[in-house]
Amino acid sequence: MPWAWKRPTAYAAYATCVCTAAYGLMKLAQALGANALADKDPLPPDLRRRLLARDPLFVASHWILFTLAIVGIVIALATIRPWGRRFPRWILLTATWTAGIFMIVRSLGPVGYGFVGDTLVLTGVQPPPPQHAELARHLARWDLMLWSPFFLLWGLLWTATAWRFTRTTRT
Repeated sequence: MPWAWKRPTAYAAYATCVCTAAYGLMKLAQALGANALADKDPLPPDLRRRLLARDPLFVASHWILFTLAIVGIVIALATIRPWGRRFPRWILLTATWTAGIFMIVRSLGPVGYGFVGDTLVLTGVQPPPPQHAELARHLARWDLMLWSPFFLLWGLLWTATAWRFTRTTRT
């Protein structure tokens, strides 16, 4: 079947690229030394301290995440562009479905941060340690307003891209 990249259903892949690029650029900025929302990253206090102190492990992780964002953009585009036929179909399907499901699960937060975890912290059902209570509530609010919705949108876009690719490349 021809790979029609001008169909309206291909827009999910383009929107996936936009979200991936935004995340990747934020990680690049952090790798180069900018704060770029690093202080809003929902991490336990000890890891948060290391992140803000520019621990070499975190700097390296930012470079790795930036590189993965570039790979993600290529994968999303490969599902709708003719040159994407050079990639094995199973690799593109595995990558797109896995990314989408992972991000949706992260946004829901059955364990830790996400809509469920943040709500449990903010309502007091799962109170954080007293010495970090205010920081935990602050980070939970940021996660509830910014990160969880972003990861949910991004995950839904990845799954829409995967679904479209699955349907358009069936033999």
